[in-house]
Amino acid sequence: MNIRDDLGREIRAHREQSGISLREFARRLGISPSAVSQIETGKARPSVSTLYAIITELGMSLDELFNSSGADAPKTPAPSKSRPAARSGTVSLSDEKSRVQRAGSRVSIDLESGVRWERLTVQPDHDVDFLHVVYDVGGSSSQGGLFIRHSGREYGIVLSGTLEVTVGFDTFLLGPGDSVCFDSTVPHVLRNVGDEPARGVWCVIGRHDDEGTAEGIEAALRELGSRK
Repeated sequence: MNIRDDLGREIRAHREQSGISLREFARRLGISPSAVSQIETGKARPSVSTLYAIITELGMSLDELFNSSGADAPKTPAPSKSRPAARSGTVSLSDEKSRVQRAGSRVSIDLESGVRWERLTVQPDHDVDFLHVVYDVGGSSSQGGLFIRHSGREYGIVLSGTLEVTVGFDTFLLGPGDSVCFDSTVPHVLRNVGDEPARGVWCVIGRHDDEGTAEGIEAALRELGSRK
């Protein structure tokens, strides 16, 4: 399994290419400049909420963080004149490399609060985030249990462990085989409240029209708080 160890460097490169100072970037994300610096130097990992805010502010896709300058993208070999064409009903090596993601070679991102994302697609997919997610014991989608929101719609199924999913005012406890779907623009938070890692498959669609900036998140949380 390939784990990105240059996540911070990639974020810093995109920030500098966008001409945004570290201090201004921190202001937009709603975190301290020192926190941004620690993320960019690899001394700290972003939470799920911070990562979504980062890629939104920089106009990035999630796949750009999974890919290191395309280093992990599969290379489809050029057809060989000496290689016979695949017979009907068989799959060529090039077909497998472009379609099948083997479990042992997934690209992963380790996030703050004990969360790991593993990409389930071989090729980058701009329209869908298709992930195997792991929440360690006590792991949460945001530090301190803060709500997050972003554009899109989420679909998830828990494979093992126990995952607590709070969407707005509603809280659901999911066990193996349980699934959930919800509008990602509604403030939400995911937590592992069990005594073993919680594993699942998650799919987010429509996220790339994201308006879920740090300011938008704060506004949504203020609205949520005013309804309590």
